[in-house]
Amino acid sequence: MHPAKVLGTAMTALTALALPLSAHASLELAKSKNCMACHAVDKKVLGPSYKDVAAKYKGDKGAAAQVAQSILKGSSGRWGGIPMPPNAVSEADANALAKWVLGL
Repeated sequence: MHPAKVLGTAMTALTALALPLSAHASLELAKSKNCMACHAVDKKVLGPSYKDVAAKYKGDKGAAAQVAQSILKGSSGRWGGIPMPPNAVSEADANALAKWVLGL
């Protein structure tokens, strides 16, 4: 087998293995950034469940950027009267969290 094909097959296998790890890493990231104090994956706590957020924005191509900005800057009025405060996360972490939430 050609070396490039072997490398391509190996990269595909590694990527497939990494996908579940990235989802787990995002849950761990959400826990480490205290997101779970107000949110849960599958039920409303103080804020909406992450699955409800994913359902609301399903098919919206700009959703990841919008959710990341809500994480970074906070938001109000989208899910009722309780505002979401800005979170002390990096832009990279906000983007990772947004993509993870929207992928649920």
